[in-house]
Amino acid sequence: MSNVNIKRAVENIRSGTNVYTPVIEMVVNGIQAIEELGRDDGLIEIVVHREEQIDFISGLPSISGFDVVDNGVGLNQKNRNSYDELYTDHKIDQGGKGFGRFTCLKYFENVRVESVFFEGSEYKKRNFHLGKERDIISGETIETVSKQEVGTRIVLSDFKKIKFQDKKLDTIAKMLVESLLPYFIRKNNHFPKIVLREYDESKITVLNDYVKSSDLIEEIISANRDFSILSVNGDEVFEAKVFKFYSPRVTSSKISLVAHCREVTSTSIHKYIPEFVDEFYEEDTGGEERNFIIKVYIFGKYLDDHVSLERGGFEFKKDSDVVFGISQENIELFASDIASLAVHDEMKNRAFKKANRVNDYVKNKAPWHFLTSKEADLSDLPYNATDEQIENKLQVSKYKNEIVVRAEIKNLIENDDVDDVNAIASEIVSKINDSSKNDLAHYVALRKSVIDIFEKSLEIKEDGKHSSEGLVHDIIFPRRKDSEGTSFENHNLWLIDERLNFSEYLSSDMSLEGNSDRPDLLIYDNRVAFRGENEATNPVTIFEFKKPGRDDFANPSSKDDPVAQIVRYVRKIRQGEFETPNGREILISGNTPFYGYVVCDLGKKVRGWLEEEKDFKPMPDGLGYFSWHENLNLYIEVLSWDKILKDSSMRNRIFFHKLGINS
Repeated sequence: MSNVNIKRAVENIRSGTNVYTPVIEMVVNGIQAIEELGRDDGLIEIVVHREEQIDFISGLPSISGFDVVDNGVGLNQKNRNSYDELYTDHKIDQGGKGFGRFTCLKYFENVRVESVFFEGSEYKKRNFHLGKERDIISGETIETVSKQEVGTRIVLSDFKKIKFQDKKLDTIAKMLVESLLPYFIRKNNHFPKIVLREYDESKITVLNDYVKSSDLIEEIISANRDFSILSVNGDEVFEAKVFKFYSPRVTSSKISLVAHCREVTSTSIHKYIPEFVDEFYEEDTGGEERNFIIKVYIFGKYLDDHVSLERGGFEFKKDSDVVFGISQENIELFASDIASLAVHDEMKNRAFKKANRVNDYVKNKAPWHFLTSKEADLSDLPYNATDEQIENKLQVSKYKNEIVVRAEIKNLIENDDVDDVNAIASEIVSKINDSSKNDLAHYVALRKSVIDIFEKSLEIKEDGKHSSEGLVHDIIFPRRKDSEGTSFENHNLWLIDERLNFSEYLSSDMSLEGNSDRPDLLIYDNRVAFRGENEATNPVTIFEFKKPGRDDFANPSSKDDPVAQIVRYVRKIRQGEFETPNGREILISGNTPFYGYVVCDLGKKVRGWLEEEKDFKPMPDGLGYFSWHENLNLYIEVLSWDKILKDSSMRNRIFFHKLGINS
């Protein structure tokens, strides 16, 4: 009689196991029982039990449990006693942990054992349930029977809080074969025939045939090899065996670490080599294309010695291990290289596709990354990477390069050795220039997009109307914004005047503090050369935007007269009626220059209004007018939307041409 807190033992089973684990554990027990008996006609049957109700989607009933039946030695008294002992060392030389049967209770409510064995001079039959409280063996009965086939039947029934998702026998067979393949491939004269079948025998699948048939699984013998890794106790030797799995249920290739012939962990190879993210394809003998994945099984004493109790993982760490010296990642890195060699030609092909994919993205969508793409390490980028993945990778690479350059500059500045400074200064300057070229190319490409959008916004829509004033306004500068919340990167004032990129204060379509009047845009200009702040000598620039196609502001006595509005704003600013949003006084002197811009369409009515009523002079290109108000120190230009588009395009054309985006 045992005295074990079985419930706690089951609850403490760590992650790494799954619903297939108990079935695999019972199959392995069957293999060992057959080997113990030494019979050449060993047989293990995995019998599927199903629910009565048919699933509407799959057309098959869900699975309710399994029987695992073997014709091994059976639970004689010696085997029975070890079964009743937690952590028994009965099969320790075969990798037994004395715990595998408890994984059954993690996934099944009920586990029943029936076993026929020969002991002394009699055949006996033993029945019991796997206990759930204190006794491992519960409700045991033993009876003497007439001569029968020895062996054991394990009945796994009533899933715990889960449903067994797989329904097709072929799917279950593939899962079992992948996990048990290490047993199939080892050389053993007494290895049994393993059969998966329906309870009514309507369908039978022999798992051994999967391994024998190259249509399903094929070993790549040329890729198999040994490798060693240094641990705290010296070199540890590992053996890699590589297989192709055709028509797999998953699309990513795997690395499986094996302990005592049982698959313990399975890791996707694309974690280490992105080109393995998808399955592979090859032509069969009939010229038909078939898909496959690569699976690398890793064996070694190090794995056998350090497998966890539940065989759901290992005692060593996943990423780095200072205690044992070898981590799971160390082993899998070697395995991933071996997998790459197994499909060497396809790896080269996918690497080529990746390079072309990145080059196409840079050429057509992000030319500013040209230099970065030549230097970036793209090894961990998927071969079929999306634009977002490529952009993120190049941005990270660019940032890392900038960090390195900044550190080198800091060291250079702090270096007192003149000879060293002269030797490395030119190299650092070159790196700075490369980074600056990338940034400039990016900025120019963005300008091209802005001009394209701006041109589109000026077109007449299908209903014969122009875009709203607000739309074209927002392209140049967002409405209801000021420079306190809008950086130079978030407006496009350069469309009108490059100097407007550098300004201390901006106000767009907002009432100035202390007055309900509002200009469309007010700018206190910080000129690039001087970068003064709110100083009386800096010019003030005011804008008025009028919707394309609109000319009613040129009517007599119109309240929307943009020229009169600008003049009125200038007078109020000079009189001190306004202050900045943070409450500062707007510093104005008698000689503070003011610039006013009116942006509108110059139809016949507007031209006549400007020339005859406002006394404006036409510009040489005929796309604008200008006037000087001497008493206010105010210069006003009235510009057509077409002029802004034409001039901004002309100013940037050489940059677009050099960048190859002038189409």
